[in-house]
Amino acid sequence: MEQLSNTINLDGYFQRIGYKGDRSATLKTLQAIHLHHTKSIAFENLNSLLKQPVSLNLQSLEKKLIYEGRGGYCFEQNLLLRSVLLALGFKVKNLAARVLWNVPAGIITPRTHMLLWVEIDELKYIADVGFGGITLTAPLSVIPEITQTTPHESFRLIMVDHTYILQAYISQEWKSLYYFDLQEQQIADYEVSSWYVSTHPNSIFISTLMVARADENCRYTLLNNKLRIHHLDGGTESRVLKTVADLRTTLEEVFCLTLPEISSLDDTLSQFVE
Repeated sequence: MEQLSNTINLDGYFQRIGYKGDRSATLKTLQAIHLHHTKSIAFENLNSLLKQPVSLNLQSLEKKLIYEGRGGYCFEQNLLLRSVLLALGFKVKNLAARVLWNVPAGIITPRTHMLLWVEIDELKYIADVGFGGITLTAPLSVIPEITQTTPHESFRLIMVDHTYILQAYISQEWKSLYYFDLQEQQIADYEVSSWYVSTHPNSIFISTLMVARADENCRYTLLNNKLRIHHLDGGTESRVLKTVADLRTTLEEVFCLTLPEISSLDDTLSQFVE
């Protein structure tokens, strides 16, 4: 298996996510880090929209997500978490998934999503801090057909022909997010998928602004200029952002992002409010 450096600055990462707890390789630690990460580091695709490169090496991930106050998409988020977990002594395996969320039935998507398989005391879990507006806020036990609660929605895994399907309970029904098997992925696999996601003309990541962050009692999502607040009690608030200034303020204050100092940023954001 290809190895990434795990010499991550743990103090810097924990300061970024506001975590001051135990650092032993236990389920309790994994659960706490998972929740703090998703509440602090937003899912976002600004680099793709700005035609900026998305680098997956650890130094670049630390620079962007920790020191520059940015977020990222699944490969960035989960590779950063992977390095943290390895540094803490967790056993971690790289996996990839095919997305089902908002995909018409019968369409087979490429493996463009990353998740982690974590083993603790011979028990298996999946961890995933990078699935946008419905990302897990806690790891899940790899036990099919049981409902598992998280600080946000309930989830479950079901099995079909040696394939796991992750589902979330939303609006009183189970909805499929993605499916995966246990074929281990290498960093080169992720680099190819990430390049496709961030540059291909048909990729939604280069044409649509997508930002998401979990909070205590809700989830925030931004799709182009449409801000939604999904409350855990089932209610949803919606707001249309009509100016670049509104977009900037929302990205900074709601999604806790430090915006990149790139001259084309306002022009790019203006496309979504016109």
